[in-house]
Amino acid sequence: MKVSFHGAVNEVTGSSHLVELDSGFKVLLDCGMFQGDEKEMEEKNRKWGFDPSGIDAVIITHAHIDHIGRLPKLVKDGFSGDIYCTPATRSLALIMLLDSAKIQEYDYQFDRKKAKKQGKAESGNKPLYTAEDVYKALSYFVTVNYDRRHRISEELSILFKDAGHILGSASVVLETGNGEHVKKIGFTGDVGRPSRPILRDPAEIPEVDFLITESTYGDRLHESAPNEYKKLLRIIQETCVDQKGKLIIPAFSLGRTQEIVYLMDQMANKNQLPKIPVFVDSPLSVNATRIYRLHPECYDTKLQDYIEFDPDPFGFNGLRYVTDPQDSKEINSLSEPCIIISASGMLNAGRVRHHLFNHIENKNNTVLIVGYCARGTTGAHLVGGAKTLTLFREEKKVRASIEIMDSFSAHADRNELIFHLSSLKKSIKKMFLVHGEEQVIEAFSKELVKEGFKGVTIPQKGEVYDL
Repeated sequence: MKVSFHGAVNEVTGSSHLVELDSGFKVLLDCGMFQGDEKEMEEKNRKWGFDPSGIDAVIITHAHIDHIGRLPKLVKDGFSGDIYCTPATRSLALIMLLDSAKIQEYDYQFDRKKAKKQGKAESGNKPLYTAEDVYKALSYFVTVNYDRRHRISEELSILFKDAGHILGSASVVLETGNGEHVKKIGFTGDVGRPSRPILRDPAEIPEVDFLITESTYGDRLHESAPNEYKKLLRIIQETCVDQKGKLIIPAFSLGRTQEIVYLMDQMANKNQLPKIPVFVDSPLSVNATRIYRLHPECYDTKLQDYIEFDPDPFGFNGLRYVTDPQDSKEINSLSEPCIIISASGMLNAGRVRHHLFNHIENKNNTVLIVGYCARGTTGAHLVGGAKTLTLFREEKKVRASIEIMDSFSAHADRNELIFHLSSLKKSIKKMFLVHGEEQVIEAFSKELVKEGFKGVTIPQKGEVYDL
């Protein structure tokens, strides 16, 4: 059996790892899109390190675009096998991939119109895929529930375990062979945090011989969760009540938005949330929240108990979900304080960039970063202390306050990851660290060795390992 790495190698996007059995049967673990600097990512997203038509099956851990974003292109370029995931991931994949296709088409048409106005030859990169390609890819999906071993070929079975990262997220265990010759390889996908709202804690991964693990926050510890309620309430009070400004929260449509809304729902039920408008301004967020309502089987016991008291944990008086573009524009003209939750979480696309454009120069406003921001994104620039930003080809001074709350992270931190993997310490012969920036992975590698893990390896892109 061999494994090679084609994305999320010394970086956190483009998750894609290829497992090849001795028989030649090939399984792709995730098929994610690279995100970050536009020019660099464009080239990376168009190239494969393998022949798509030679892949026999794809296994998807969850519906974030950096894990599923190139599936339609894979099918378009020749893949014709089955794509395995959990039922909730299948539900979310449709809206995520359609949104991705729409953004690519919009960007392409925008660049064409701009070139035409300037009298230049048509420019812009054609979309990787269209909505039609998305629907075709979705027809290849096969859903498998958690904790149900499923045979995908005569020689290979898979098992999904709840990863607690977003709705439907999973770690996966591949098992091949029989008797004394059984080999098991695990892939953590993205590991969630224990005691987070809405979802169950990450489930323990069964013993495996080899493991591919994410390392996103392998060099740091998160802010403790009990403080996030008070900190968010303080930021709302200071920005919207004391300074009469607007609070802009760039949030991933999938997972982060629902957590923040659920937290504010609790504040509203305790009469602690100020009487100000709260907007969820993202069609994708609206659709994702609908899907969250349809999959209570993924909820933790706290939320299951909560909905007996409040049947809609994602709705309260004063909250408005916005889909119409004109309604989105009108939010920017409001003079009174409000809270705007809008995608994308890294501020590199979507409606939140318009809100940032209109509000970043007002010192009474606050931009609250609640998620990971990849290198080269606008969010990363703000986290790094940027004094100016270029938005829609116009330079803007950063006068608004910038707050960061990493306790909202859907990724386990260093200690949480080590604890999650600790039960595998004796069985693992070799483990591969992916989905983390280079310096983070190196730091995490040292911590794992110190903790007694064997065979800790940092793979390079395209590198092949014989297991």
